[in-house]
Amino acid sequence: QVQLVESGGGLVEPGGSLRLSCATSGFTLEYYAIGWFRQAPGKEREGVACIGASESSTCYADSVKGRFIISKDNAKNTAYLEMNNMKPEDTAIYYCAAASSPVMATMIREATGGPVATQYKHWGQGTQVTVSS
Repeated sequence: QVQLVESGGGLVEPGGSLRLSCATSGFTLEYYAIGWFRQAPGKEREGVACIGASESSTCYADSVKGRFIISKDNAKNTAYLEMNNMKPEDTAIYYCAAASSPVMATMIREATGGPVATQYKHWGQGTQVTVSS
């Protein structure tokens, strides 16, 4: 059974950092793409970042480029989203998702540069991130 479990969310001040983790099971992470998405209250879901089977294949939404870093550790079956210089507009529930077609999942992107949710079949339950002083 495919499972993804996010952790690492919480409250952080503007300018601060957080690292989210996405623990996976039920599939071989090495052959999958991972996407991070977020949804703020009253807003549509936004694709934040993605990483393909090859860790050199990544994508980022324009809103997080230069501040967020996506990575994965295949040996630990875990993906990460490092968030730096955080802003109040980063406040949202963050979800990780897995795609079994990693090439397609990383090539097809939103106009803003982030991943497209429909390319990802398996989803976690989400973790809340709040950026506030």
